[in-house]
Amino acid sequence: MNARIALPGGDVRVDLARPVSLALTLEFDGPQPRHFGAPRATARPFEAPGFSGAVASGASCNCEVITLVPHCQGTHTECVGHLTRETLDAHRVVPAGLVPAVLVSVAPSPAAICGESTEPTPGAADLLVSARAITDAWPAALPFAPRALIIRTLPNTADKATRDYTLASPPYLSRQAAQLLVSRGIVHLIVDVPSLDRTHDEGRLSAHRIFFGLPPGAAQLSMAARPDATVTEFAFVPDQLPDGAYLLQLQVPALAGDAVPSRPLLYPLLPPENP
Repeated sequence: MNARIALPGGDVRVDLARPVSLALTLEFDGPQPRHFGAPRATARPFEAPGFSGAVASGASCNCEVITLVPHCQGTHTECVGHLTRETLDAHRVVPAGLVPAVLVSVAPSPAAICGESTEPTPGAADLLVSARAITDAWPAALPFAPRALIIRTLPNTADKATRDYTLASPPYLSRQAAQLLVSRGIVHLIVDVPSLDRTHDEGRLSAHRIFFGLPPGAAQLSMAARPDATVTEFAFVPDQLPDGAYLLQLQVPALAGDAVPSRPLLYPLLPPENP
């Protein structure tokens, strides 16, 4: 279904029937993406007297108990409540409609030669998603001012869908990269790595704090300058999607919590109609 969407700066055309999902599929019985030493996500039948919870065991229907850690197991969307004493539910922050977005592909650089910084000081072998790389990958012309950014890290290998990052040090954003996104008006950020920040960073979470506008060490929700911002981590961007402009829809369940499993959908833009 083709539609014309009015956005600041002009109208765009999009096929609403053909979105591309950026969510990883979380298989309970197979390999799973994992981060920070979290246990496997599990699903088991809900059992009650006279009810086994599984049709295969004679029950009238299937009914499962699912256990997972949204921050560490698969695609999830989080809000500044991740860092504050006061609770803030991510689903209340996620925009309900379509968001103008841009996709860029970036090769992380070794911290030793990157010329950019984080807190604490990165290890020489750490890989940083830098402001320079994002700037270089940013399309020269866009039909709108994007409010969302999707970062695809290179190489874009299929094993990202089930990679266990527990003993690895995945790429993360430099301080300058996070500051760049804020300066460019990006409110909703999607990355294909487990976290914006280093796995073990002494609790600094500097890129998160910059993006949410929360000063170092602050834990009060009222101090966040960008409480409407969201971060989606552990996504996957298929190779079939070229860099450029899209419309983004963030689908999340109405579950309480600072992070919830999510399904980001990208809608490719259609060429302008002939006059």
